[in-house]
Amino acid sequence: MRSSKVAQYGLFAALAILMGYVEMLIPLPLLVPGMKLGLANVIIVIVLYHMDTKSAFFISLVRVLMSGLLFQGFAGLLYSLAGALLSLAVMALLKKTGKVSITGVSVMGGVFHNVGQIIVAAAVVENIKMAYYLPFLLVTGVVTGFVIGAVARLALGYLQRRT
Repeated sequence: MRSSKVAQYGLFAALAILMGYVEMLIPLPLLVPGMKLGLANVIIVIVLYHMDTKSAFFISLVRVLMSGLLFQGFAGLLYSLAGALLSLAVMALLKKTGKVSITGVSVMGGVFHNVGQIIVAAAVVENIKMAYYLPFLLVTGVVTGFVIGAVARLALGYLQRRT
């Protein structure tokens, strides 16, 4: 692996972890327990488009593991991992089709991140009623996914002009 690629991996992983930390510092009026903005996903979407799916997977995994160990604990790590893996899988498939914009890919990533977390939550508490949170989380996933996609699109445009 070229040293520039290693540097990019390190930089993007550090940025994703930092964005997750910054997100923890932002107080949200919680309508739904566990609701977050998903700021670290800006970095994952950028990596998905600037590098490739394998790189996005690796950086997402590093981010989830490090953030979970540093800030969330095992339960948070479990929920984040489920959301991140399902979200990335859906985003990678949609990107591969070439029929969905980066913002659309991000919106679906936000939605499926929440779906993954609800599936794990329902399994952990052994209660399917956790699905009652899903409509609220789907709305927040669409809104935050749109904002994250727009920011990622702008940042990616700048990044591609610089490289």
